[in-house]
Amino acid sequence: MKRILFSCLLIWGFYHHCFAQEELKPRVSPLAIVSIRYKEAYLKIVYSQPQKRGREIFGKIVPFGTVWRTGANEATEITVTQDFAVKGSALKAGTYALLSIPDKEKWTIIFNKELGLWGAYNYNDKMDVLRIEVPVKLIPENKVYEPFTIRIDQKTDSAEIVLLWDKTQVSFPIQFIEPKP
Repeated sequence: MKRILFSCLLIWGFYHHCFAQEELKPRVSPLAIVSIRYKEAYLKIVYSQPQKRGREIFGKIVPFGTVWRTGANEATEITVTQDFAVKGSALKAGTYALLSIPDKEKWTIIFNKELGLWGAYNYNDKMDVLRIEVPVKLIPENKVYEPFTIRIDQKTDSAEIVLLWDKTQVSFPIQFIEPKP
């Protein structure tokens, strides 16, 4: 009985080791995390960074007028541990898929409560919690963002979330809502 158990454990260990090695290969679009803290609260965004690699991005790789995962691989997720406002609209603390609909002059930013999406292929607009529109800014000619980048510019209890890729920038404000005593 001990031999059988030992053999099973040995086979399981070998099998696990072989597949674990495969999982360690770096992704073409690496995982990135940005976060800020305010008092006892934090905001964290987890996303994957696709690379430009000489391609035309918006309107081609990322079509205009179509829901985008706002990154690569799994849909981008934003977690906030305290109630907050996005461009003046209140949201409860929690984790949301952060999706977007890019267009030439404006983007629609979507906070959706369905988590674990691979891309936006199974996106369900009935799970949207909030949609806002933000203008597109072109980045000066001498600057190009090779990887898709999310930056958070914090100003005490508020921050600007900035999405940058290629020569495109969009941003939107968030503000932590102080809990009532």
